[in-house]
Amino acid sequence: MGAPHLLRNLHPSAAPCAIKSFQHAVHRSFYTPPPLPGSGFRTAVRFGFGWVLHHPSRRVTVAMASSFPVKKSEEEWRAVLSPEQFRILRLKGTEYPGTGKYDKFFEKGVYECVGCGTPLYESTTKFNSGCGWPAFFKGLPGAIRRTPDPDGRRTEITCAACGGHLGHVFKGEGFPVPTNERHCVNSISLKFVADPEPDS
Repeated sequence: MGAPHLLRNLHPSAAPCAIKSFQHAVHRSFYTPPPLPGSGFRTAVRFGFGWVLHHPSRRVTVAMASSFPVKKSEEEWRAVLSPEQFRILRLKGTEYPGTGKYDKFFEKGVYECVGCGTPLYESTTKFNSGCGWPAFFKGLPGAIRRTPDPDGRRTEITCAACGGHLGHVFKGEGFPVPTNERHCVNSISLKFVADPEPDS
């Protein structure tokens, strides 16, 4: 699926930001599809505008787990995550823009890692970027790990406790936020916990 087709399917209000996202390779503006039928652990990873099949071997998950406090084998993660959660958190996939349940969600509370329950973001740091994914201008102290992508274009953000893939962080996009950053996060990587109701 090429960039023009993806842009045509975006909501009109998200189109300007989506175009900017494609120009700057924002938050994997491509889609990494689920494993293909009959292909074992193969997934399609996009380079430029073509699809290249590869095998994200179990070494990927093991390597991620070995450097984080919360350690699970691939089999253990598969047992506690849905297939789509596993694809995004452990295989670094991306959900389609505009489809996540927290994209336009602004209730008061805390967003936790869906994989391990670590608090990641306060709702007070969430803002509407119009790009099709939940956006935050900062994470909770020590909750987010940053890793520059090999090509240097983006910086991946992961849960500092379990290494679950959240998305990417971008700077200098001009949003009116105090940090001048946008944490572009997959909804499926998050679990929202509402603030308790005040005592009457």
